[in-house]
Amino acid sequence: MKKWIFILPALFLFSGVKAQNVAQDTVATDISKMVSFSELDHDFGKIPYGKPVEYSVTMKNISSKPIGIKDVVKSCGCTTPEWSAGPYAAGDTFNVKLGFSGYADGSFSKLVTIYFDNGLTQVIKFHGETFKAPDNAAPANTAISKMKNGL
Repeated sequence: MKKWIFILPALFLFSGVKAQNVAQDTVATDISKMVSFSELDHDFGKIPYGKPVEYSVTMKNISSKPIGIKDVVKSCGCTTPEWSAGPYAAGDTFNVKLGFSGYADGSFSKLVTIYFDNGLTQVIKFHGETFKAPDNAAPANTAISKMKNGL
């Protein structure tokens, strides 16, 4: 009985040490050592309300290993990502196209998270401001009607 009192805690201690070693082996590499990004925060500036806009984030595999995109997750339904999973070899350049519907009133700020192989992620942000044109955007030009009548 006394043997079990010493053996049982030793087994728990050993399994805890082993679990920590496995966790350290699977820690993901820093994304900046694997992929370079053309832009992480895009400013659309002022856009007309309801007018769709888009831009592409260009990425390059700067590592010596192939990398692939597992998923691209958008923060809302007004954003439409287009992408290809890969894999992308060392030195390859690839794109994720991000579209925005323009249906936001005033300032907007959206996030898109790109999930790569090996647990790597990168958040891409875009922002801007929408404006609505007034109902009567231009004043009436009465001079044209006077010119037509004079002809």
